Amino acid sequence: MIQMPDQSDLLSLCKRRGFIWPSYEIYGGVAGMFDYGPLGCVLKNNIVETWRSIYKNREGFIEIDSETVNPVQVFKASGHVDEFSDLITYCDDCKEPFRADHLVKGLHENPDILSPKELEELFRKNDVRCPECKGKLGPVEDFNLMFKTTIGPGSSRVGYLRPETAQGIFVNFLNLYRYNRDKLPLGVIQTGRGYRNEIAPRQGMIRMREFNMMEVELFVDPDDKGWERFPDVENEKMTLIPKDGAEIVITVGDAVRKGIIANKVLAYFVYTTQQLMLTLGLDPKKLRFRQHLSDEMAHYAADCWDAEALLSYGWTEITGVADRGCWDLSRHAEFSGADMTHFRRFDEPKEIERDAVKAKHKALGPKFKEKAKLIAEAIESKRPEDIKNGSLSVTVGNDTITLGEEFFEVARIKEKVSGERVIPHVIEPSYGLDRIFYSILEHAYSYDEKDDYVTLRLKPNVAPIKAGVFPLMDKDGLDVLAASVYKELQGSGIPSYYDASGAIGRRYARMDEIGTPWCITVDYASVEDGKEKGTVTIRDRDTREQKRIKVCDTEKIIRKLLSGTAFGSL
Repeated sequence: MIQMPDQSDLLSLCKRRGFIWPSYEIYGGVAGMFDYGPLGCVLKNNIVETWRSIYKNREGFIEIDSETVNPVQVFKASGHVDEFSDLITYCDDCKEPFRADHLVKGLHENPDILSPKELEELFRKNDVRCPECKGKLGPVEDFNLMFKTTIGPGSSRVGYLRPETAQGIFVNFLNLYRYNRDKLPLGVIQTGRGYRNEIAPRQGMIRMREFNMMEVELFVDPDDKGWERFPDVENEKMTLIPKDGAEIVITVGDAVRKGIIANKVLAYFVYTTQQLMLTLGLDPKKLRFRQHLSDEMAHYAADCWDAEALLSYGWTEITGVADRGCWDLSRHAEFSGADMTHFRRFDEPKEIERDAVKAKHKALGPKFKEKAKLIAEAIESKRPEDIKNGSLSVTVGNDTITLGEEFFEVARIKEKVSGERVIPHVIEPSYGLDRIFYSILEHAYSYDEKDDYVTLRLKPNVAPIKAGVFPLMDKDGLDVLAASVYKELQGSGIPSYYDASGAIGRRYARMDEIGTPWCITVDYASVEDGKEKGTVTIRDRDTREQKRIKVCDTEKIIRKLLSGTAFGSL
């Protein structure tokens, strides 16, 4: 059985050492809100940079930064105004709110799919009561999770704080498509804050009201189911739980060939997510991918796989890799009137037949005189579906003109075309940064009960501090040499920490507790031969092995270790 760390011990360490703090603590705090401390900020930034190194550097995706406040039309189009809600119930006695499906965990295999009436029936049959006062629970109803606001003075223009960063990418599709010279695939990334007015967040950093996201939107031609780098990963293995619920270990290629994952693009980014999580330090034995059931799929998703980490809370979603189909661009095109299509060019021009709106020039001339030509052009720019109840509206200059069937007709025409317009499909790996942050800490947390000793076994690439530098004694020139070693490391871009306080064992313990992978100790042997010939001790956090290295080689050796060189091979 996998031993999980005690949540209270880990959160105590995070608070004491400056990883995270409860927000507004002096005022009693606010549930579901946390502030990142000094070490937490660095760890969070290291996660983001590791994510960027994959999507921006390796995959060549571009990055944007969009607004967090959006007008209501954006979320009407996306479906969030109508669909983005959880089910809420209030205690009749103490009036506390609760997320209704969370109160019946263990009483149904998938409470997320239950209707309000089904939840109320489950309450009644199992005598489910208020967790706070044991009072009777009231009716179950929808609660929209978005924070509502107004844009500008007064209350006429409604806005919402974004519940995801994705919409900022979708509404910028035309700008991004032009930037990419009208080509697909087009990969776009964005980091930033999202806001969800959670009903009753009680799971620390797992369920927050203000949170950080790292989102990827990959726009692809709907007929293009391949990916050029797929052969690089098709023989790699993943742990999957498909819709049938049976856990399997399977190669990426076999998952596609057997129809478990719909296409190569989606499979590639499911595996890319696994690569990222392991690079960040998650335990591979505590990582799996679960496919959404049909009745739990988001309103916009054609398919979705959640990366789940085993935490003290149980198996917890930390990333979703979704095939959003053409939902988003289609909806924004419908609501805004913008053309959100991609021009798919044929290998050779084709002759096609189609219905087209044609102007009746003989009727237009006598009626509209000098404007007839412009009106004819406006008519022939329209599509047959633009005709409503036998009339067609066109705009010429500042005038909108409604025309009857005597001025136009629908005719079957033949033409040669070099391509066709299609709405791109979207593959979206969406990463919950705060959940990943917390998962890394849980998986790295190691407690030796015998010695009452905590070690945070963070991967060097994400560890906030890479090296601790200590003088054995804070005198006799040891402090001077140690300070110079520290300044050299810090000045060369290797985050380091200088500590001359207390016994050397206590200093090692402080560094181990915050995940520092290596410590440098300057002793009397170091100063005897001077900086060029003298040596220092370097200690490895995980093995506690120590080696002597030249003072002048310290920076070079730390860089070698950061690049992956094994400590034992020094």
